[in-house]
Amino acid sequence: MAQEKYRRLSSHSPMFWALMALHVVVIAAGLGAVLYMEENGHGVTGMTNQIVWGLPHVFAVFLIVAASGALNVASVSSVFNRLSYKPFARLSGVLAIALLAGGLAVLVLDLGRPERVFVAMTTYNFKSIFAWNIYLYSGFVLIVAGYLFSMMDRRVSKMATVVVGFGWAAFTWRLILTTGTGSIFGFLAARDAVFGAIMAPLFIASSLVYGLAFTVLVLMTMSFETSDKLCNAEMIGKFRGLLIIFSGATLFLTAIAHLNKFYATPTQGVELFLLKDGGIYPLIFWLGQIVIGSLAPLALLAFMGEGAAGRRSLGIASALFLIGGLAQMYTIIIGSQAYPLNIFPGFEASSSFFDGAINAYTPSLPEILLGISGISIAMMIAAVAMRLLPFLPQSTVKSGA
Repeated sequence: MAQEKYRRLSSHSPMFWALMALHVVVIAAGLGAVLYMEENGHGVTGMTNQIVWGLPHVFAVFLIVAASGALNVASVSSVFNRLSYKPFARLSGVLAIALLAGGLAVLVLDLGRPERVFVAMTTYNFKSIFAWNIYLYSGFVLIVAGYLFSMMDRRVSKMATVVVGFGWAAFTWRLILTTGTGSIFGFLAARDAVFGAIMAPLFIASSLVYGLAFTVLVLMTMSFETSDKLCNAEMIGKFRGLLIIFSGATLFLTAIAHLNKFYATPTQGVELFLLKDGGIYPLIFWLGQIVIGSLAPLALLAFMGEGAAGRRSLGIASALFLIGGLAQMYTIIIGSQAYPLNIFPGFEASSSFFDGAINAYTPSLPEILLGISGISIAMMIAAVAMRLLPFLPQSTVKSGA
């Protein structure tokens, strides 16, 4: 087994600077969108008092879920002792923190009163899952930072029990974090589309797909930047297998969730809305999540070739998985709000206020810019971290998996 060596991102190609410039422009546009919405109010967005979580929340939750999954490579290395993944553990940890920071940045800036986040951080209502997530997100950053320190400090890294202990803590915490994020929706009894315990395992499975897809794309970008194949053929095969398994699990749990809603008579209406009669939402679900975001990349991976063609197929499949992830979150977050609210489950309610009405929503340009800026924030954080500290593997483990 070869000794792992790590490097900083020391040389920069024109493509790197072009990507960084693009991220800076997108972040600036996102901040401009925030100021515009602050000045003019949320009336300039597509949100209403019926649909209160818009496209920025789609990007925010998508990035937060992906952050948990991005740590999976490090967990496989430390917790399950799969040594072939060890060279990528540092990158996995820093990418997890970066994705979480990008998601939380969008979430905070979309509050309407971003400065009131300090109220949420100091005043807790533990009947609210949002209060729990303050601890889950901050705890995740602290534990992963400690995990990175244990791997990178020469003295601490020699104490295997410490590294493994941090690995187990990070692995456990990320499962709890993703469970909490899924429970934000699963606990909403008035939202028939998402109410149910299956949302937690569905979010865990989805996080594994998104996080690994981000990891693969970052590794491929850095391979081009450093003119070094950071992933050998063995690891390409392992990443391919994991993406197939994780995506299959996500599809299975998605099918179970929808079949469960179809089985229960009170929720058949919302299922027909999301899958057949809901206008844009069935299109986003079937075309975006299922075809483009699941079946197409699975077909690419199933018939993936060798060498450069295989790497290219893996990269395209990873990008398609991320597109499918955004479609999935759009259906879950926006679609569940578009369907009429079930305020009193099991009872009939009648009034002149939107009873039985489908709630319309069209994302505005400021919302789109704010949402996309979260991805740019995450990538900028990851790039700066790789420039300052040795997170990139210089040579991969040849055996021992």
